[in-house]
Amino acid sequence: MLPSTNNKKNISIIGQLIKNEPDLISLLREGDLIEAKFLERTSRAAYFDLDKFGTGIIYGIELSSAKNILKNLKPGDEVTAKVISLENEDGFVELSLSSAQQQKNWQELKEMKERGEVLTIKIIGANSGGLVSKINDIKAFLPVSQLSNEHYPRVENAEKNKILEELRKFVGKEMQVKIIDLNPRANKLIISEKDVVEKDIKEFINKYKVGEIIEGVVSGMADFGVFVRFVDNPLIEGLIPVSELEHRLVDNPKEVVKINEAIKAKIIEIKDDKISLSLKALKPDPWENIEDKLQEGQEVMGMVYKFNPFGAYINLEHGLQGIVHVSDFNSPEEMNKKLEIGKSYQFIVHALKPTERRIFLKLKQ
Repeated sequence: MLPSTNNKKNISIIGQLIKNEPDLISLLREGDLIEAKFLERTSRAAYFDLDKFGTGIIYGIELSSAKNILKNLKPGDEVTAKVISLENEDGFVELSLSSAQQQKNWQELKEMKERGEVLTIKIIGANSGGLVSKINDIKAFLPVSQLSNEHYPRVENAEKNKILEELRKFVGKEMQVKIIDLNPRANKLIISEKDVVEKDIKEFINKYKVGEIIEGVVSGMADFGVFVRFVDNPLIEGLIPVSELEHRLVDNPKEVVKINEAIKAKIIEIKDDKISLSLKALKPDPWENIEDKLQEGQEVMGMVYKFNPFGAYINLEHGLQGIVHVSDFNSPEEMNKKLEIGKSYQFIVHALKPTERRIFLKLKQ
């Protein structure tokens, strides 16, 4: 039954007392979560027994927001509610069920983060920045940078459309993650798959040393280098920067290695739990005894490899690479007419600079 008029007056007095002398009874503040016992619902409101705090009410937009919760409640059922106002014009404590549930959800998420709990989530969406899921009915975002090495998209030139295409493959699948950041006010919940395996990876990485030669399998490529999964521990993945593939300039890693190719590489750096590798460190250095291979004024055959604003890179024998400067031609357009990528021409070694590892060439006229 609804409270009588006398009860309403009593409730009003209690509410006023709570406002003016909160320490005399018990602290009840706006924003607090409180256990409320469901009494009944009318077309315009729902009422709850708040024990010593009187009667609570939900109405208006809060009633609409809580309809899914209210439809399952029976008189006597207890729920957690959030205090919106200590007393309305009728003397009731205004409540919100939907806000209380969300606040509880955020509190649970905070406790999960503090415990470092590993959660199994289902991916429900993707964008070029990462993956989307839901935890406790709250949207969670998994940035690309927080994916494990196994799931990190291997996309050349970091094209957004290709990254999104790779990420969409995870929609509908489950992943294990940890919460790494949350902000209820900003409605931000950030999760990480990388953090789940990071501890184990750190322990494994500590077993390796700079200078060690490892066996690996090429697991992915990007414009900045090649990813290599260690044969003796597939959880670990190193990176060969593109500058460490060959002793010459390499424009595309595909020229040197292939996906799933077995290779050996040398560890050149271990920093921030990341391993950098080198392929060229295990290859003969073409600059050793360079004077026995080339001399200034010598005629050589070379293939045009790449143009840049300053000229053209020319691939020579012995894994060497020379440069023809654009100033040797009347204009860049003239250079492009006389040289074609992929074709070989006769050149003259104009200058040999071993300390700078540079070979300057001129096209033989």
